[in-house]
This record gives sequence, structure tokens and C-alpha cells, in this order.
Amino acid sequence: MKIAAGVEYDGSRYSGWQIQKHSSSVQERVEAALSAVADHTVAVTCAGRTDAGVHALNQVVHFESGADRDTHSWVLGANTHLPGDISLAWAKPVQSDFHARYSATSRVYKYIILNRPARPGLGHGYVTWECRRLDAGKMSEAAASLVGEHDFTSYRATSCQAKTPVRNVLDLNVKRENDYVIIVVEANAFLHHMVRNIAGVLMAIGMGRHAVGWENEVLEAKSRDCGGVTAAPDGLYLAGVKYPEKYGIPGQNTERHGDFYI
Repeated sequence: MKIAAGVEYDGSRYSGWQIQKHSSSVQERVEAALSAVADHTVAVTCAGRTDAGVHALNQVVHFESGADRDTHSWVLGANTHLPGDISLAWAKPVQSDFHARYSATSRVYKYIILNRPARPGLGHGYVTWECRRLDAGKMSEAAASLVGEHDFTSYRATSCQAKTPVRNVLDLNVKRENDYVIIVVEANAFLHHMVRNIAGVLMAIGMGRHAVGWENEVLEAKSRDCGGVTAAPDGLYLAGVKYPEKYGIPGQNTERHGDFYI
């Protein structure tokens, strides 16, 4: 049987999603927990790998098992074996053609910036702090230039191993809610550090270091050397993954998470 599941996690103390030889990862913990429930080794495939320190509200995975377990048992059993900062939120049987990565039509990330003079206390590690006033209106205006299918070479890490730098950004918006500036970006797929590099460019424009239009100059340069500072992983969340309706994957409405941080 093929099972899809949603994983929620705090990435603060992990090296990222993917298993690493010399450091703890979210994937390692999830596979160990599911293997304990299944009573055999379980390997999971995720919708999108997150970097060290990045959080997820609805990371989607799939795995296969011959164990006779209902969805309730998968969720409660896995959570019994998971640390407190990782949780299996849901699980459900899916068609054999479902693939957590390749069946996805888009991914949605949110980047949360606390924009006030005082650093965060309760939000430490869960928001990026910027003490200089950000002009969310200018950031939003600049963001519009990055919507569409482009070569995002300037917005990806030099170590990125993707075969092509072309990605289709379906939506990118910036809004202010009191002391928070929230960047939401949806794309068919993302490059390594792409969201953090977009955030870095938009923040530089928001604080007046560059004028609106610089984001497009960076894009057209097709060189990481022309880009801005890579923003910190704090405050970056994989908010959700979207799939064709036929699979019935929960968590398609990513807006429901909006008030969680604030």
C-alpha cells in the first residue's frame, strides 16, 4: 500500500530535511518513526527538501508498506516515536501513481520578517528580524517583476545542482501586518536558496539600499555575484504543496496557516 502523509516540523536543530552522514535530519527521524510502526524499514520521499533551520507546516511525503495499519495508527504511532519538534499531521492511502515530488503542481513558501527596533523574544528562530524600517509597498512592487517563468540563476545558490535554473513563479506577494512583513511565493519548483535570495533582494529594496527595478537587473544578470545577501533561514516555512484534486491531499489551502506566526 502507498501512503501519503503530512509532516510538520521545527527545523531549528536539524541539518535540513535530507539525511546527512554527520548530522541529524528530519527525514532520518521520520523514517525511523514510521519503521517502528511498520515493523520494517520504511523509506520516505518528500515533496521538496528544506535547508537547515527551515520549518514546514505541511511537508508532504509518500512511502510504501505492507503492514496492516489504519491511518489513525500511522499518525499516532509515528508521533509516539518522533521528537516534540516533528509531528505527523495526517496520513492517507493514495493511488499507486501518486508521487510526493513529481505529482505536485506547485509549492508555497512563506517568509516572515519581524520589522521593529527590538529583537524577538518568543519568536527567536521562527522569524527573521530586521530593525530598519521596510517599505512593504516597494517590496511588493518589486516582487511583481519576478512573477512568471524566468532563468533564476542570480537567485540560486552557487552550489545548486538543479539541471536548469528556469522556474515558473506563479505568485509572489508582500504584505505588512503590524510589525510583520510577510513574503509569500508560489512556484512550480524552487532552486537551492531561491526563496532566501529573493527575500534578500526584496529586503534590500524595502530598506532603501536599492530602488525598485534592481530586482529585475539582478534577474537579467544571470549571475549569483550580482544578487543580494542570502536572507537567514529563520522565518522561512514550507507552507504547503499543491496537487491535482484527484489525490485528495489535505492542506491545499495554505492561507489557513497565516495567523500561526503572528
